[in-house]
Amino acid sequence: MTVAVFFGCSFIAFGPAFALFIFTIARDPLRVIILIAGAFFWLLSLLLSSLVWFIAMKASNDKDQQLQRGLLIFGVMFSVLLQEVFRFAYYKLLRKASEGLAALSEDERSPISVQQMAYVAGLGFGIMSGAFSMINILADSLGPGIVGIHGESQYYFLTSAFMTMAVTLLHTFWGVVFFDGCENRRWWVIAVVVALHLLVSGLTFLNPIYEGSLPPAYVILVSMAVWSFFSCGGSLQNIQQLLTCRKNDAGSEVAS
Repeated sequence: MTVAVFFGCSFIAFGPAFALFIFTIARDPLRVIILIAGAFFWLLSLLLSSLVWFIAMKASNDKDQQLQRGLLIFGVMFSVLLQEVFRFAYYKLLRKASEGLAALSEDERSPISVQQMAYVAGLGFGIMSGAFSMINILADSLGPGIVGIHGESQYYFLTSAFMTMAVTLLHTFWGVVFFDGCENRRWWVIAVVVALHLLVSGLTFLNPIYEGSLPPAYVILVSMAVWSFFSCGGSLQNIQQLLTCRKNDAGSEVAS
């Protein structure tokens, strides 16, 4: 049973991100490089925030439980803010790189658009964030032990997997919207992304009341997916054309 939980939770948490990588990134070396660099920038933010939290923990009274919880909340919020700072720094770096690639190109156009860079960079942030969130949980899922034997929730591994999947995809959508805000100098967009990131991270403190953390996170996920679609130039007409093409393909298959 533990092996089934391990693989099931792994596929839930990383299946969508892995599919996006295989079908949209893996065949393009430039996109792979941007993805890896994005994951590296997220790691740098984690390193700095962990260092600050570690110093705060050592400088405080470890027997004061209320203080320790306050430091944990501070560490999470500080980590979120630092991640967004590094996302902005990565945007600046990619913007310079895009200008350099355009200068080297014969038609003076970059081989990758800002929207594509935003998508790939956001997925890099999300994959690395999900990996660090889920790797220890997956290791524990292999046993020994049974979740819930002392009255705790039996859905700990499952809900953790779904939350990891949500955060991974949210980082992708946040990256798209964040870069769009930077491109058009709409700072309120950046502020909304940061606020939603703080909100989703704060929802995890409601656990093990998963009804209060998981559904709101998925509502935000759907909202950000729609927002990122339209910020990339998508429209209702595009969706109608997609559905029309599918109907025409299905009709031609039936006719043949």
